[in-house]
Amino acid sequence: MTIKNYWSCPTDRLLEQLSSNANGLTQDEAEKRLREAGPNTLKTRTGASGFVLLLQQFKSPITLILIAAAILSFFLGEKTDSFIILLIIVVSAVLGFYQEKSAANALGKLLAMVQVNTTVLRDGKECDVAVEQTVPGDIVLLSAGKTVAGDCRLLESRDLYTNEASLTGETFPAEKKCGLVAEKAGLSEKSNTLFMGTHVVSGTAKAVVVNTGLQTEFGAISKRLRRMQPETEFERGIRRFGYLLMQVTLILVVIIFSINVFLHKPVLDSFLFSLAIAVGLTPQLLPAIISINLAKGASNMARQSVIVKRLSSIENFGSMNVLCSDKTGTITRGEVILHQALDYTGKEDEGVFRMAYLNAWFESGFANPIDQAIKDFGHPDLTGIAKRDELPYDFIRKRLSILVSGLVLGQGDAVGAGDSGDRPLTLITKGAFDQVLSVCETVAGEGGRTIPLEDVKEGLLQRFTSLSEEGYRILGVAYKNLSASSPGLQIQDEQGMVFMGLLLMTDPPKEGIRDTLQELRGLGISLKIITGDNALVAAHISKQIGLMDPVILTGATIRQMDSVALSRQAGQTHIFAAVEPNQKEQIVVALKKAGYVVGFLGDGINDAPALHSADVGISVNGAADVAKEAADIVLLGNDLRVLSQGVREGRKTFANTLKYIFMATSANFGNMFSMAGASLFLPFLPLLPKQVLLTNLLTDIPEMTIATDSVDPVMIEAPRRMDLGFIRRFMVVFGIISSLFDYATFGVLLYLLKAGPAAFRTGWFIESVVSASLIVLVVRTSQPFYKNRPGKYLLISTVAIVLITLVLPLTPLAGLLGFSRLPWRFYGWMWLIVGLYIFTAETAKRIFYRKARGAASNAGR
Repeated sequence: MTIKNYWSCPTDRLLEQLSSNANGLTQDEAEKRLREAGPNTLKTRTGASGFVLLLQQFKSPITLILIAAAILSFFLGEKTDSFIILLIIVVSAVLGFYQEKSAANALGKLLAMVQVNTTVLRDGKECDVAVEQTVPGDIVLLSAGKTVAGDCRLLESRDLYTNEASLTGETFPAEKKCGLVAEKAGLSEKSNTLFMGTHVVSGTAKAVVVNTGLQTEFGAISKRLRRMQPETEFERGIRRFGYLLMQVTLILVVIIFSINVFLHKPVLDSFLFSLAIAVGLTPQLLPAIISINLAKGASNMARQSVIVKRLSSIENFGSMNVLCSDKTGTITRGEVILHQALDYTGKEDEGVFRMAYLNAWFESGFANPIDQAIKDFGHPDLTGIAKRDELPYDFIRKRLSILVSGLVLGQGDAVGAGDSGDRPLTLITKGAFDQVLSVCETVAGEGGRTIPLEDVKEGLLQRFTSLSEEGYRILGVAYKNLSASSPGLQIQDEQGMVFMGLLLMTDPPKEGIRDTLQELRGLGISLKIITGDNALVAAHISKQIGLMDPVILTGATIRQMDSVALSRQAGQTHIFAAVEPNQKEQIVVALKKAGYVVGFLGDGINDAPALHSADVGISVNGAADVAKEAADIVLLGNDLRVLSQGVREGRKTFANTLKYIFMATSANFGNMFSMAGASLFLPFLPLLPKQVLLTNLLTDIPEMTIATDSVDPVMIEAPRRMDLGFIRRFMVVFGIISSLFDYATFGVLLYLLKAGPAAFRTGWFIESVVSASLIVLVVRTSQPFYKNRPGKYLLISTVAIVLITLVLPLTPLAGLLGFSRLPWRFYGWMWLIVGLYIFTAETAKRIFYRKARGAASNAGR
């Protein structure tokens, strides 16, 4: 059901059209509507069905052409060969399907752990449901930090501002209020409407969901323009690697087919052989192996309390060398404690605390540790005092104001309770010291008198500075009397106030934080603290955590710098202090421009832009919805130790993914180049198409277990990045070595054993598969292969494939596959060649990595 022009429709009529009411839907009705309307998501389905995923295994053009050619071969009489070719293709596809399906299932279970919820009214009661389960007619309750779960019409609102940048491009918060809007109003003019994909910056609201999923404004945009997440460096590297393979494959296929036809070999066999070589060159299982490797890594990281929302971000997580983070909850305990409440002279004052307590007690916007710390400090009597209105906290004013009645300012400015009668209302404001001071004209003195602010401002600022140097976070408290007939609070009421006093807040560093930061430095990650606290507080905390003489850059200085200057300075800075919310993204972008791989750890309402801009956005499970939604990775514990464990797992995953690429570009490329060369001087095809495909299938099986393999410690100690040049050099060096020993096998078969076509193909098939399987144990590590033990499943599968390959020509299947029995002396020659191959590859590997380390060392100077 789609309701048009709902912004210009009276709310009672709109609720009637939606068959809803102010108490919300019943649970049964909501479930019925969910079945009818589907999940509240922009995706057309939650994931590819098993059948579609299986079909996707055949989407490669080369594979499709090979299938067509095999079918043609069947009708031309080569029924057995065509059946075997199709069977091998299907087996490869099923293996890929199984791996990708397993990865998708594992990821689905992980994402369910960090789903974003919204508060709705069901059966007249508040309850939290997943955003995907909200339906048209649901009544949603919103507050600061909450994600809007569909296009909604406001029923009630209070000082409501939303961030609609994702929809309109306007970065400044949009004010929202109840009422009617013209039918032809533009998107930005619909002040009574909340849109899916936006979030609440400040204030509270009650609204009815009108449209969900693809029926929303955001959904309409997504249908016109499919929004793609930025490509990670790893994805970009894989794509370029694919282009490289495609170029090599295309050239080889054309050359081999042309030469074989020129040499008067059967056209169809030559075509099938060329296509089979193309399949052999193309690591068909690369997508599946990457998926299962990343999913396995994500599962391992989940055991370390790190949930991966976007699998491809694991690479960036592993290569991250700068982490930007707020100090609260990561560097410090995140348990804010009220130390003292002082008057302007620095004396402890019960009246200042009572004012702060009233403000914290009646605040209803969103729970925060500062208000909780104030409420935990004491419990003054609130009898006779009632809340009348509220101006919620926002990140522009940095203040929270509460309007109360029944408050009496007694002798010495102590706060008591009394008969409200005709007494004026009292506005109590609490917030950042400088922001509260900026709206004050006088200061509360002894005996109920007030003092002009200018008379004591210098001493007050000096006290603020000295207390900040001691590490206290300082808030200001102020009040103002308003007429009992005041219609309601406006931001303009926060003027001409009386400054009451100071609140001294502390958040001590976590135990063991020095060791944790040292551990991060050992992993090659430098921490940069981004905080709203002033430079003095930040400097004090830095000394407590072992950062002596830190370079501090303030928000005020950043405002005066251009992007080039900030990029140059950001890398040398340890702490960014007194930072405004919008400057977090500037800092992240500046660090990226300076060449760093930047992680940003944020959990607040205003952290979403920086989370989006970072190479890897990291949040925590208790974060604001908008932050958790924007993150690539979610920590189940707000602890940097959890992060360092996750980084290790991320680097293991990246290292194992690279292993498959190295394996595919060593033995596979060598074998395929050997086939191409052999086909030029042999009067017969060196391998039949079905044998080429079988070779490719068997050598892929051990490589599918790579996700469980152990990793060199050197791959975990420092950040790593996708280096296509390194991969290309590796491919050339080890491909050539592989080909040299293939040609040695040709020599033995042709000149020592005088092998005919069937024996030649059998001998080379055995040598090719055995050497390709065993060389995996060499190229999987930069260390000597005998010093780095392979994973259990890799070792078992390698041994199994070697045994299957040796036995296959002796089975009844040999005739179907075109194999024949070989003299026993061939096996002696084969093991000699394989042994020399492994020795040569191990020697070349040592030289290759030594030169690579030398080049990297010279580049770093």
